[in-house]
Amino acid sequence: MLSEVFYLNLDSIELQAERTVDPTLKTRPIAIISSADSSGTIISLSNEAKEEGLYEGMKVSIAKKKKQMVQFLPYNRALYQRVNKYTYDTLSKFTPIVEPSGMNGFYMDMKGMVRSQDSIKDFGLSVIKKIESRISLFSVIGISANKLVSRIITNVVHESIHEVHFGLENQFLAPLSFNVLPTARLKPVHRILHFLFIDKIFQLQILTKCAEDFRTLFGVNAVQLADEAVGRDTSLVRPPIFKDHLLEQLVLPKNTNNQYVLLSAVQDLSEKVAFQLRKRGQIAKRIRLEVHYVDGYSSSIIGSANYPDDISISKECKKLFAKANNRRVSIRSILLDLSQFKPYTEQKNLFFDSESRDMEISRAVEKIRRKYGITIIKKANVLHALG
Repeated sequence: MLSEVFYLNLDSIELQAERTVDPTLKTRPIAIISSADSSGTIISLSNEAKEEGLYEGMKVSIAKKKKQMVQFLPYNRALYQRVNKYTYDTLSKFTPIVEPSGMNGFYMDMKGMVRSQDSIKDFGLSVIKKIESRISLFSVIGISANKLVSRIITNVVHESIHEVHFGLENQFLAPLSFNVLPTARLKPVHRILHFLFIDKIFQLQILTKCAEDFRTLFGVNAVQLADEAVGRDTSLVRPPIFKDHLLEQLVLPKNTNNQYVLLSAVQDLSEKVAFQLRKRGQIAKRIRLEVHYVDGYSSSIIGSANYPDDISISKECKKLFAKANNRRVSIRSILLDLSQFKPYTEQKNLFFDSESRDMEISRAVEKIRRKYGITIIKKANVLHALG
């Protein structure tokens, strides 16, 4: 059997995504937090923040008291999901069978994708380079005959790409800590392993030879644990089913609470999503507007729009922004997330009403944008505020 399963691991996708959209963060100590309130914790942090003494899982309230120089960013799920989806689309050009695993990882079924005369490692390196060139993200790849071993490789081997050949899985796993096995991390299993003073997988491999004792110790988890200990995994790489969303986010050039700048940003975002809606011939029955503040807090509110013209969408988004922005703290970014799409059918009216006028104006602008790009025409306030 050939090594046909890749696992691509995007190291700290949250940090990489934040630094991609805002290059000023590249050398600054930053921490991604679950919530800005006292119960929030640090989810991910940069090496610079680690040097300041912070660690993952630390309470935000304690971290903010200790370190004033660290920038705390709210967990921007919409941004990370968009980066995740873009990575998925890029990987799909190499193989039609790609399975996302959480926010950071992707399994790839490479069966039949690599020609026999090619090195599978060289193919993996081409995947890494494509991700770096298109999305500016650093990644590593583990290669083996199954999903379990491919994923473990990226957690324990400090190389950009590493392959474990079929039949050598148990040798690869033997010297590793049992904590790399999913079943071994279950509380009842972990408790027994700790009681038996087992810390390496090779000890588990020896224990599996006493099948009856092994079943007595680990009960319903015995079979799965025994398979994992020797690197056996028969699960298939399964592509996902995505929900349809339309996302647009703007990271402001400078943190601000200036209403003129903020409303211009909302208008710019709303015109971009309205352009996409008309292109799709749809309206969005659910529009979620998110405001992300510089101190880590965020606020969101939901609305809808019955028309896809620039004026209707802009009016609704500005109304949502006025409700969502209930603090005087500077804002870092604004996000629009549209879903629950319905076909848009325009009824011709004998009388030229305001809705018809708004749609005609939007279509006239759209013709130019389709030909020269969406940013070719901007409202004066957007151009003045955002450039």
